[in-house]
Amino acid sequence: MQLLSRQVGGYLQNSSWIRRMFEAGIELKKKHGADQVYDFSLGNPDLPAPAKVRHALHLLAEAADQPFTFGYMPNAGHPDVRAALAAFLAREQSVALRDEQVMLTCGAAGGLNVFFRAVLEAGDEVVCPAPYFVEYGFYVENYGGVLRPARSRPLTFELDLDAIERAITPKTRAVLINSPNNPTGEVYPRAEILALARILEKHSRGRTRPIFLVSDEPYRFLAYDGIEIPPVLPVYRYSIVIGSFSKSLSLAGARIGYIALNPEIPEVETLMSGLILANRILGFVNAPAIGQHLLRHALGSGVEVSVYDRRRHAMARVLTEAGYVFSMPKGAFYFFPQIPVGEDDTAFVKLLLDERVLAVPGCGFGYPGYFRLAFCTHQTVIEKAADGFRRAAVKARGG
Repeated sequence: MQLLSRQVGGYLQNSSWIRRMFEAGIELKKKHGADQVYDFSLGNPDLPAPAKVRHALHLLAEAADQPFTFGYMPNAGHPDVRAALAAFLAREQSVALRDEQVMLTCGAAGGLNVFFRAVLEAGDEVVCPAPYFVEYGFYVENYGGVLRPARSRPLTFELDLDAIERAITPKTRAVLINSPNNPTGEVYPRAEILALARILEKHSRGRTRPIFLVSDEPYRFLAYDGIEIPPVLPVYRYSIVIGSFSKSLSLAGARIGYIALNPEIPEVETLMSGLILANRILGFVNAPAIGQHLLRHALGSGVEVSVYDRRRHAMARVLTEAGYVFSMPKGAFYFFPQIPVGEDDTAFVKLLLDERVLAVPGCGFGYPGYFRLAFCTHQTVIEKAADGFRRAAVKARGG
């Protein structure tokens, strides 16, 4: 009996290494105790939500007995939340965004699925720098598309613009970037974004269906050392920004995100209408009412970035002392070091697992020979894992 479609079965077989390691950690914690397992597998923000979120929950509780507090609203979101978000993103992106060019979504993942459902046709291709968040491939395949990774430069993970241009074909419908990047922490500088925009302008010229530039930005708030995260909307006519407040407000489970369209896109109203329809027919209907309520009151606030910065330096010390080679992340809360020897990152992650250190192999992000560490965990966990990192590296080198 075939219980699942071949496609879903294939997804299960190739399911996210992130979740696999997270679930392995649950079993290890049952066996050894939570304080004896050092879990860097899942990018689940552990900082408390800002005070404005707590205040918003009190206000919501007081309004709970009023009609339609949790009821339907326009599919694009509550009009006042949509207006506030448009004004916020206009400042962030340095463009004049109107309410009708922004919609609320079920997280960034929901936003990406809505966008791809609206614009992809069977066989369309989406180019994406590697390494990349593994579920991008699934999101594109959901609508008959094909993800075409273009390998970034080793160790630094700067965009390889030549590789991206070689990956563009007549079937290319979008280029998808993520900065600050998961899993590397790289931030693409303005010069790279501008150069990428020029490439897309050249390849869109004469096409009836231009190439979109989609920027996935859930980590925009989290950059270090004063590094600028350049806005995408001003540099390319067919640009889209998709993001969420999962990390910046520690609301990962509240599923509140957005899509913002470049006002210069021809027939931008038609595109937004298509996105709203896709949001409905995919079954999202609208972004969660509770999440929208929280955003209404907490927009503009955020978690304490300095905590993540201290953890970043602690992780850098641990890795350096254990002899790993890595690029210091400029943003987000991930390290992506090289494995000590060879290319078999899954074997090395198993060595770490033997030391009760949970990491995710680089092959899970389309970039073998590396492994990802999420440092959204307490600093003591990072420091207590130091011996495990050191022993795993020694074993890998044959010591």
